[in-house]
Amino acid sequence: MGQPQPLGAPLGKLVLLVDDDPAVLKMTRRVLEKRGYRVVACSSGEEALDQISQKAFDVMVSDVQMPGTSGLGLLRAVRDRDLDIPVVLVTGNPNVESAVAAVEYGAFKYLIKPVDNDRLDEVVERAANLGRMARLKREYLDEFGSGVFPVGDRAGVDATLDRALDSLWMAYQPIVRATDGSVFAQEALMRSNEPALPHPGAVLEAAERAGRLHELGQRVRTHVGKAMNSAPEGWAFFINLHPQDLLDESLYLSDSVLSRMSDRIVLEITERASLDAMLDVSRRISSLRNLGFRIALDDLGAGYAGLTSFALLEPEFVKLDMSLVRDIHQSVTKQKVVGSMVRLCHDMGKQIVAEGVETREERDALVSLDCDFLQGYLFAKPGKLSPVPA
Repeated sequence: MGQPQPLGAPLGKLVLLVDDDPAVLKMTRRVLEKRGYRVVACSSGEEALDQISQKAFDVMVSDVQMPGTSGLGLLRAVRDRDLDIPVVLVTGNPNVESAVAAVEYGAFKYLIKPVDNDRLDEVVERAANLGRMARLKREYLDEFGSGVFPVGDRAGVDATLDRALDSLWMAYQPIVRATDGSVFAQEALMRSNEPALPHPGAVLEAAERAGRLHELGQRVRTHVGKAMNSAPEGWAFFINLHPQDLLDESLYLSDSVLSRMSDRIVLEITERASLDAMLDVSRRISSLRNLGFRIALDDLGAGYAGLTSFALLEPEFVKLDMSLVRDIHQSVTKQKVVGSMVRLCHDMGKQIVAEGVETREERDALVSLDCDFLQGYLFAKPGKLSPVPA
């Protein structure tokens, strides 16, 4: 087949496709290649692992049920060779056990056959982009840690980040009670007017490169604290924490602006891999609870926050990723997965927030599954405090 082009080559992103059914393998390969991807097709998990040892892929798409090494077994084995490659699992026989296992082991998506061609293209593109971002982050950290990161680049990042921090503002999106649609809380979402950092992920990336994540977190918390002073007293506020924020000692000050209102604040945490690298997460979470804060685990079901984080954080709130919410009224499998998660969380005294609710049908399905709270465009888009559902 010849040597593959490096990542980012004009020929397209490199996809590792794994399926033991020759007809499905051929058809899916043809679909992806027509969309501009370069595809390496394998008929077994063992063959796929050999390929990963030789090449850097943007994304892997694998069947779940295969003889020998299953898709889930392959996913576990892949992590020994490549920490960053996103894995999309596809199955024709969905069940709750395999779906929960896919979430636990960090699958990017869990798709059910037959998969619409446009849907497959969308998922593979998103997965590849996120995988590249994760790989670039890791490569940067390795380079910066060695002290060879160019000074000019660092200065440019600092200057751009300064402009972003100067224009920083917070958008708020309501979280409503499933029972009656009344506002329970507002989630604070970081925004910036700096054109060079056009979305929150870019701001976080710049702060990480500049070694200024704590400064960014402090700015965000200051903005939210000011907004809370003019908000109705009954509202809680969900504030996203980068895992590195847990190492910022200012977060634990009893006289900080947020600590004085801690009974109204839920600290929302994601990025499982970063949490796993910390040795004293449990102690730090316990200290935050002693101050009166509650904890939410973000994006359960997205592949990045799994059961390990659930056990580590013991959150009061669990937020279901929108991939589980989208069109849930049309998917028996999603209903079973979400229903199982809701029952499990309720048995342990946790409350469920379903994110990304966009239609009345999704809302009704989630209400019937006993979700506690709902969030999404159906109720309000993020905006200045305070958007209130119609």
